[in-house]
Parts: sequence; C-alpha cells; structure tokens
Amino acid sequence: MLSDNPRQIAARVLIDRLSKGGFVEKHLDRALERARLYPDDRGLCQELVYGCVRWQGTLDWLIDRQTQGREQKPFVQILLRLGLYQIFWLDRIPPHAAVHATVETAKALRYADHAGFINAVLRTALRDDTLIRTALAELKVSDPAAGYSHPEWLVARWQERYGKEQTLKLLAWNNSPAKVFARANWLKAEPGKLLEFWRSDNVSYNFVFKDWLEENLVFEFKSHPPIEEMRSFKNGFFYVQDPSTLFAVDLLAPKPGERVLDLCAAPGGKTTYMAQRMKNEGKLVATDSSMDRLELLKENCERLGVTCVDVLPASSINPQTTQPFDRVLLDAPCSNTGVLRRRVDLRWRARPEELERLRKEQIELLARAAAFVKPGGVLVYSTCSLEPEENSGVVEEFLKANSAFMLDESGDVLPMRDGFDGAFAARLARK
Repeated sequence: MLSDNPRQIAARVLIDRLSKGGFVEKHLDRALERARLYPDDRGLCQELVYGCVRWQGTLDWLIDRQTQGREQKPFVQILLRLGLYQIFWLDRIPPHAAVHATVETAKALRYADHAGFINAVLRTALRDDTLIRTALAELKVSDPAAGYSHPEWLVARWQERYGKEQTLKLLAWNNSPAKVFARANWLKAEPGKLLEFWRSDNVSYNFVFKDWLEENLVFEFKSHPPIEEMRSFKNGFFYVQDPSTLFAVDLLAPKPGERVLDLCAAPGGKTTYMAQRMKNEGKLVATDSSMDRLELLKENCERLGVTCVDVLPASSINPQTTQPFDRVLLDAPCSNTGVLRRRVDLRWRARPEELERLRKEQIELLARAAAFVKPGGVLVYSTCSLEPEENSGVVEEFLKANSAFMLDESGDVLPMRDGFDGAFAARLARK
C-alpha cells in the first residue's frame, strides 16, 4: 500500500512504470487517486515523477559519471534519479534534505540494504555541486541529446532539418512546464460572461493572438483554481485546449448547415470547436475506434452544449452507404513528436522504425477519409507530429494516387517559433 508521502509515492510510480510498463501518467493518476496528500505535496509528487522521466537521459548520464559507469539495479537507479533531480533541478528543496528524504524513501520501500550506497553517491554529488552544474551546462552544448535528455536519433533528425540553434530551442521547450490554455465556448457563454466568471474565481489570464484564432477565443491561464472545481468549467463555458489544435479546424472552416465528418475525433477538442464554428447548425458526425474515448467525447459534448454531433464507432460508417460530406477532418494517429512537452514518456517510447509504420497507416486512413468527401468538398489532414514523413510526405503520396484532389493550403505550428505545441495540417480540395 502506498504511503501518504509524496517522495515514496513518486518512487513507487517510477518503479511501477518500469516493472509493469504503460505510460507513467496512468500509474501516477492511479496512485494519486488512492493517496491522501495536501495540494502542495500532490504537486511535489507530480513534479518528481514527471521531472525524473523527462530528464531521465541526463540523470542517467550523471549517475554514470558519479558511479564510474557501474550498472545499477533498476530500483537503485530510480532512487538515484529521484535524489539527483531534487538536488540539481529543484531549487526549493534544500540539498541535504533531498539526500535524507531519498535515503528514507529507500528504507521505507524495503531497500534498506542499498540505502548506504545511495547516501554515499548523493553526498558525493553534493560535495561536487559546482563541478556537476558546470558539466551539465557544458553537456547541453557538446552533446545536446544527453544534455537535454532526448533520444539521439530524434535530436539528429531535428538538427538536420532545423539547424542546431533552433533544435536547442525545441529541446528546451520540450523540457519546460506545459502552459494551460482555455478555448472559450461561445455555444454556452459570450466571452464577456466567461471573463466575469473568471474574475470572480480569481483566474489570471492573458489573451492569445494568432492568425488562425478568432478574436477572444483562446486565453492562457497564468493562475487558476483547480480547473475541475471552477464554475465556468462545470458549466461548459470553456474547454482546455492548446491553440495548435485549432489550426486544422481553421483550415477546414466548417460552416452552419453543412455536413461535416470528424474521423479520429476523441476526446473532442476539435469536434466541439467545429460545432461552435457551425453554431450547432447542420450535421457533424464524430467517430473513433476507441469506445472508451467515445464516451469521453460524449461527455465533453454534453458539458459544452453541443447538440449537432452524432457520435459513432469508426467501424459503423462507410462511404458506400453514407451520404457524402461537405468537409472531412482526419486528425491522424502519429508519433506525437510535437507534444513531447506534455507527454513526458513519449520521447523514450518513440522509435525511428515507427515512422514508417505510422506513415502507412496514415496513408490508408487518408484514402478512407477521401472517399467520404463529396465533389467540391474539402478534406483536411492533420497531425501533432513534426516529422515530414507523417506530414507533407503523406500528403504528397496521397495526391500522386488521387488525382481527384488538389492541395489547397498547408502549414505547421512549431513550438520554438509559435510558442505552442507542434502541429501540421493540409487542406485538400476535391475537384
């Protein structure tokens, strides 16, 4: 049973991630559901878990440096990561307190036989504090993959495409805390009413401006109460959504009264914004292959007051028996390299060979999506990937095989340029 101690919970989550597999976010959510923690301790637990996963590569480099490259038992490696992360990445925790807490965590988790070794490594790191901080700064220049804790193959790809300076900005972006953005839901409340609620709830925010965003549509939260407890959230006045996800919908430009299809729609951020653009007038069909995610999509539609959407399993519709659509959006499954900032585990799961598998799947999905588009209609293909094989490469291959379509417009959102998650979208017009 987990102890109500944020460090012990964090250690157990990291050990479960290693022993049981799966994304760390799920392990952490389950652990926090069972734990009794004050808000500050809950925040510390999340910071320790996500920080240790995000900076895993650099932490392992540092552990090798401090132990002369000796291989450690997996749970010792995790505890050393936990201690070193607190010492060198968290300024608010006194270093000696971080060492003591890590040693006590080892004992509490029944690894007392290794507590002395862990204590020695961490205390040596304290003694070498200045040398280590200098080495970590130099590592970012000499070996960006190790210095910024990213897979070498991914850093090499980005350096070839973006150059070293922009790649370093992208790596730093991926390691920084993700911002919270809110998209105003005009189906439930005008912006003025929403801002009144936020002022009464002590929400601090900034306006967000981009070419693909309507005025007073997106806001960046600077400070806020727990979102699930906010009246404006419960009432469906806004949806938490990165601005990059709205780029594809802006290219699609759905209008009131049209028939629109959203393939791979769950959890519903794009779907509900399309309904908003359509003013709940017309027919919007939203499909997904996951039944659990479809339930979440239904819940979001209900909370946001979306009434023009039919939520269906992806297998239940086919172009031979379905009336064609004016506009079709395919937000395809992808490598997610544009959202590594938010999904800390993904960088360690991504593999170069996955790009080819995903590309084939994306081309098949795009061909299926195209069959639903009526003559003169519009098809938008989008991903949250930065990789050209999944983006322009898929579009080019599709157009070679489908002369009935032409590329109307395409573009991308780059974190280091635009300040949002990465995304790509292309609008294809059926002749």
